[in-house]
Amino acid sequence: MRLPTIAALAALLAATSASAGDRPRGVVELFTSQGCSSCPPADRVLGDLARDPSLVVLSLPVDYWDYIGWKDTLALPQCTARQKAYATARGDGQVYTPQAVIDGIAHVVGADKDAISRTLQEDRGAKGALSLDVSAKVANGRATVDVGAGAGRTATVWLLEVEPSATVAVARGENAGRTLTYTNVVRKMTRLGDYSGASAHFETAAPAGADMHYVALVQAGAADRPGAILGAAKAN
Repeated sequence: MRLPTIAALAALLAATSASAGDRPRGVVELFTSQGCSSCPPADRVLGDLARDPSLVVLSLPVDYWDYIGWKDTLALPQCTARQKAYATARGDGQVYTPQAVIDGIAHVVGADKDAISRTLQEDRGAKGALSLDVSAKVANGRATVDVGAGAGRTATVWLLEVEPSATVAVARGENAGRTLTYTNVVRKMTRLGDYSGASAHFETAAPAGADMHYVALVQAGAADRPGAILGAAKAN
């Protein structure tokens, strides 16, 4: 049997380290609303966090404040359902805006940048968060997502269509007269399939466009009880 040379072993270790180093440091999901007067400071915090390339940050506008005078123009029922599912999975029932969910595990007030930073540090790697290698690519109208092996891991693979920036003039409600800017707004979530722990490849249609980006998430649990985000990747 031919044993690998020292140089070959060094190359393998370097490749493994580079792969692990490409994993994001954290995923921050901000549940926000144009009808919430407490949300604009949190939206600005998210914009600041988005400047850090080691983070995946997402705005998820919800629709449950629409009744108080202004229908959120970016809100998706899917975002509202996701926030409520997180509360069910955690068992605390806490659904509010602005709420930041970190790595699918913990939540803090979305306007509290220090609390977000502290949670990113304290919960890093908890429950297997961001322990998987994930890569995502969009080309020729197709999105491809590859997930590395992770023993004992089962999860759902999602592809999110993300609008990098959206500016809205709010005419009524608590933010009447204000023009608000949102960063990395989730416009669509597509379930690509299940991940069972072995290396896996997923593909789906992804309309190309300079105005949209894509994010892949590999998340423990199910859509109605989401758990830790085991892996994530950004693809432009």
